[in-house]
Amino acid sequence: MTPGTLLVAAPQLLDDNFRRTVVFVVHHRAQGTLGVVLNRPSEVAVADVLPQWGEHASEPGSLFLGGPVEQRTAICLAAMHAGEDVDSVSGLVGVRGPVGLVDLDSDPDEIAARARGMRFFAGYAGWDADQLTGEIERGDWHVVPALPDDVITSPGADLWGKVLRRQGPPLAFLATHPGDVQRN
Repeated sequence: MTPGTLLVAAPQLLDDNFRRTVVFVVHHRAQGTLGVVLNRPSEVAVADVLPQWGEHASEPGSLFLGGPVEQRTAICLAAMHAGEDVDSVSGLVGVRGPVGLVDLDSDPDEIAARARGMRFFAGYAGWDADQLTGEIERGDWHVVPALPDDVITSPGADLWGKVLRRQGPPLAFLATHPGDVQRN
């Protein structure tokens, strides 16, 4: 697995932290994996927590719940404009392609001028060395490629279904899963 990959929760994954989530993998090493949940907006405005960054947050301007770990830790991902070299932007560490991890101690205006959008997360999802491998083998997660726009997708969009549909059959069929088969 490489950074910039998506973990899409399987319909049978019912853990409240991850039910119908899409996780963007930020780091993957032998010691473990770190990612952020892309489709869990909160009611907390970025400006209330990180005032200097608030005006630069992609719509809806709120923090997203990045995962159950360290929810007092802020993480920001930026999707850069076409032609921008992530590695040449001060305060940005490349993850994959035009997506970078933002150093929140850097100059917000410098990065915002070169970014198509930025998403801010409270906390992250983390797995120990073999934990994620076991969950994937058990069928809890589908590992699929990410698109840069996934990082800044509007919270009104069904990112979970959208990502599954673009994979084609058989994964695309999961996008219509009712969630609760008792209601089917």
